[in-house]
Amino acid sequence: MDQLVDTGVERKTKPSKSYPMMGNEAIARGVWEAGARVCAAYPGTPSTEIMENLATYPREDLVAEWATNEKTALDIAIGASFSGVRAFAAMKHVGLNVASDSLMSQSYIGVNGALVLAVCDDPGIHSSQNEQDTRLFAKFAGVPILEPSDAQEALDFTRKAFDISEEFDTPVIVRSSTRLSHTRSVVCQGNRTEVEAREFNNDIAKNVMIPAHARSRHPKVLQREGHVIEYLNKSDLNKVRKSSKKFGVITVGLVATYVEEVLPDASILKLASSFPLATDLVADFMKSVEQVVVVEELEPVIEDQLKVLGYKIEGKKYFSRDGEHSPATIRLGLEQCGFIESSGKSQPLSAEAIARPPLLCAGCPHITSYMALNGVNARVAGDIGCYTLAAIEPLHAIHTTVAMGCSIANAIGMAQSGNETRPVVATIGDSTFLHSGIPPLIDAVYSNANITVLLLDNHITAMTGGQDHAATGRSLRGEDTTRIVFADLCRTLGVKWVREVDSYDVGTLFRTVREATEYRGVSVVISNRPCVLDPTKIRGEPVEVRTEKCTGCQSCMNLGCPAITWDEEMYDGQHKVTIDPTKCIGCSICTQVCPVDGIRPVKNS
Repeated sequence: MDQLVDTGVERKTKPSKSYPMMGNEAIARGVWEAGARVCAAYPGTPSTEIMENLATYPREDLVAEWATNEKTALDIAIGASFSGVRAFAAMKHVGLNVASDSLMSQSYIGVNGALVLAVCDDPGIHSSQNEQDTRLFAKFAGVPILEPSDAQEALDFTRKAFDISEEFDTPVIVRSSTRLSHTRSVVCQGNRTEVEAREFNNDIAKNVMIPAHARSRHPKVLQREGHVIEYLNKSDLNKVRKSSKKFGVITVGLVATYVEEVLPDASILKLASSFPLATDLVADFMKSVEQVVVVEELEPVIEDQLKVLGYKIEGKKYFSRDGEHSPATIRLGLEQCGFIESSGKSQPLSAEAIARPPLLCAGCPHITSYMALNGVNARVAGDIGCYTLAAIEPLHAIHTTVAMGCSIANAIGMAQSGNETRPVVATIGDSTFLHSGIPPLIDAVYSNANITVLLLDNHITAMTGGQDHAATGRSLRGEDTTRIVFADLCRTLGVKWVREVDSYDVGTLFRTVREATEYRGVSVVISNRPCVLDPTKIRGEPVEVRTEKCTGCQSCMNLGCPAITWDEEMYDGQHKVTIDPTKCIGCSICTQVCPVDGIRPVKNS
């Protein structure tokens, strides 16, 4: 079979070694090899490991830091670019929403030192609140986007992105996805290229986006698009295989690997970028085949551009805009459009996995907080974090969740509506509060909203694997730094009623939450207890059920603790509770909520 033509990316240095790398590791390697000096990110699955890997490179090579949110991360990178060094920011797709205000202006400004963003999409919504296509943002902002299909390209495209950024005076986005970010493949590494820093470009008309300057910069953005198209038409980042003259596929990114697997003998144009489109390359390919279909994941970005150019082409007629693709979905679509004959095996497997309801971890300090909110019958505006699982049974204690940092402002709106008879509470994690919870708390104080904020401080960014933040007192490299104290911060912002409580002290927590919701005005309860998994796994003496005392009342099962289940055996004609000692961490919450003193530490039973 004919192979896709892959001339690769010309390297300035001799490759040093090859071994399997995750896509995120490869992106980080590409950043380092490109000579970047300043790198910042906010953790978000599936992008988190990029910055974690950058922190393993020597500090004399680059600065790598966690920022308080994605906009701050991009603004840090922009500042470094202004000062003439190569800069980088990483985020997941919803993080680009937060950073987009800066990106839109920076598209007009351009760069001094190269400016590259890695944005990791989540087709299939494995760990996100929605499904977005970053390629639409690239087109919206008028900045080039490169889309690698494997870990080798993740390194090569990222490295090349820095060159493109400086050559065309533009920010550049490198788009990954969950499968690429977290899948390993063999990567040939190169060495770092040291790039001389440029002097600050003191061009006020270019750097300062007031209306008069922006009006003069917009035509340059449009002109730049044409120059990048010319570059992409000739770029060896694209791959072409001309085989069958009957059928052809235009594709991009990770999904191209599925197309190659399902269509080993077809003509394929694998583009390096959905925007701007390499129009001459596409025109040449269209002439070489009778029928062409576009295969791309999520939105019809390439397809729509080709239709505007007058090509009779289909894509989303056969391939869904909903969810991620797989070889099975690609085969099914190609059967529907007549590129391959039906094998009768193209339907995805119908087998269902054994149900595993998502639960908070055994001993999670957030469990009692939501039990306390149920105890006061609160209307709860939730936020983004592990604790969002409290929305489902058995806790069932969160009523709304929108996006990062929305909970406090949502609660303000609920309270100001005059239509709530319940106490209104916003719950927000420590990292999320720093990310985007401080401005709405200021607004709550300013408007004297009658709400309670329950700040769930588990001392880490737990949901993405245990990253530090400004309130942990540790940097990305594990060094001691200034620690934000939440109680002091809240009082400084004008909150008069602030209490801090250990969430394992169930009685005190319940009483404090009740008092907070009875207070007229803004009250803040800080639930202070470390995550049981990160940065170290916490484990005390396990507890067990005293079967002779258990009444099967389910008070402990309402915690949703995965260590607590029904005993399969019957005692006195009824089922009772049992605790798995291998899962129990000895948090003592269940011992406190048991009304009959039926749970005790194993060693004391």
